[in-house]
Amino acid sequence: MKNYASLATAATLSMLAFSASSTTVQAQQQSTPPPPCTVDENFRAFDFWIGEWEVTPWAGGDVAGHNKIEAVEGGCALAESWTNIGGGTGRSMNYYNPNTAKWRQIWVAGGYSIDIEGGLKDGAMALEGTIYYYRQKNSVPFRGTWTPQSDGSVRQHFHQYNAETKEWATWFDGRYVKKAAD
Repeated sequence: MKNYASLATAATLSMLAFSASSTTVQAQQQSTPPPPCTVDENFRAFDFWIGEWEVTPWAGGDVAGHNKIEAVEGGCALAESWTNIGGGTGRSMNYYNPNTAKWRQIWVAGGYSIDIEGGLKDGAMALEGTIYYYRQKNSVPFRGTWTPQSDGSVRQHFHQYNAETKEWATWFDGRYVKKAAD
C-alpha cells in the first residue's frame, strides 16, 4: 500500500510540474511579439504576384508557361515555381529584408541563376542585380519589373545589359493572367 501511495504522490507531482511548465511555455508564447512579416506592410508589397498564372508573351502569342507564386513561411516570403511549355523549370524565393529595406529574389534554373533586389517604384516591383550563366561562367547586369495591370494581369519585363552595345535589351517580356479556379 505504501508503494502505491508513493507512486501516486510522484505521479501527482509530475503532473503538477508538467502543468506548470506548460503554463510557463504558453505565457512565453503569448508575450512573444508576432513576426515582423505579419505586421510590417512592406512584406505585402509583392502580394499582387501571388496566384497561379498562365504566361504569354506581352505582345501576344501562344502560352509560354505556367507559374505558381505562393506565400510561404507565414507570409514572410513568396515561393515561385515556373514550368515552361517545353517542360523546363525554375524556382525562386522572394522576400523583404527589413534590415536593407529591399525586396530580394534568388532564382535558380538549369542553366542560370538570378540574384536581384530593389522595391516598389511607381507602383511596380523593380529589382536589379545579376544573372549568372553556368556554362559561360559569367555574370551580366540584369533587372526585372513586375507591373500590376488594371485588368488583374501582371507584366513581367526582364532586361539584360549588353556590354558591347552598352544598352539594355529585353530578355523576357510576359503577361501573367490568373488561371481560372477549378
